[in-house]
Amino acid sequence: MKQFNLITTCIVSAMMLLSIQTNAQLTTPEGSQRAQVMQRVGTTNITIDYGRPSVKEREIWGKLVPYGYNNLGFGTSTAAPWRAGANSNSTIEFTHDVKIEGKDIKAGTYGLHIALKEDGGATVIFSNNSNSWGSYFYDEKEDALRVDVKTKETAHTEMLTFLFPKVEANSAVVALRWEKKEIPFTIEVDVKNVVMKGIKNDLRNSAGFTQTNWDNAANYAFSAGELDQALEWVDASISGSFFSKETFANLSLKSQILAKQGKTSEAMTFVDKAAKLGSTSQVFRLGTGLISLGQKDKALLILKDNVKNSKGAWPSNYGLAKAYSATGDYKNAIKAINTSLSSAPDRFKGRLNGDLEKLKNGKDIN
Repeated sequence: MKQFNLITTCIVSAMMLLSIQTNAQLTTPEGSQRAQVMQRVGTTNITIDYGRPSVKEREIWGKLVPYGYNNLGFGTSTAAPWRAGANSNSTIEFTHDVKIEGKDIKAGTYGLHIALKEDGGATVIFSNNSNSWGSYFYDEKEDALRVDVKTKETAHTEMLTFLFPKVEANSAVVALRWEKKEIPFTIEVDVKNVVMKGIKNDLRNSAGFTQTNWDNAANYAFSAGELDQALEWVDASISGSFFSKETFANLSLKSQILAKQGKTSEAMTFVDKAAKLGSTSQVFRLGTGLISLGQKDKALLILKDNVKNSKGAWPSNYGLAKAYSATGDYKNAIKAINTSLSSAPDRFKGRLNGDLEKLKNGKDIN
């Protein structure tokens, strides 16, 4: 029995040692260092993960990186494009749906491949297979998207580099640069749609239990031109929920939305309500905003009251000067701005004196 137990123990020990030897792996640097670059467009993240080989005085295009699709002598692919980097799949990830060169692609992570053409073009391939090694197992049936682009000549880049050389509000250009070639493609994001969907979802979760989030949502919708949605959200901030209450912020925003919708009379009702709740500087901005909307008489009334309610604080008198100026009453505008100058901090006096000179020369200061 003892001999049997000894044999069993030896077998178990041997199996454990074999398991350890099989599973244990050393972590060492790759020959081509791994890199990652990310760019946000709106609220959408675009992330590229890739290996960075160096030129090392080698002939790259048409040689190290062959043109077209090739049998690499390993794996299952007999017509493989270039892996767009080194070692394992280069990948690109989008956190929301986007367009690439005008073509739709869903949010997700894709294997990134390129088939270079001798005529200065290239086909950029986005594969649903993002986990294979290089392009050895590439299968065109797994393509999510292909786009054709033109390559560019550029200054020498020793290490292969992905970058975002141009970023705008709703798009970004991705470029692969290596040796003296650049391969660019454009990604477009429907930022407004992505953000609006995100806000709607957020307001159904914990964010929706805070009044200021409804104000912020309404402000974004207003700036995006979604007036009906902005009105719905600001109304929720004003009344109807446990957190709702009238504030200068939501009342003044509602007045702007209504004015933009052409409901001027209703908008002015909310201007009056907002003015009663605002600080001196808030009412100053409210009044000057009315001037820019062409509501000069209403602005004059609001800004006159601001002087009374603020006990003549200098910003209120400056606002009143702007209101008088808007109506062409330069005499009273000069009087108001002089009153403002008498108590304004020194850092503002240069601007006030400049406006005073304009008024004296019969020029509007708005």
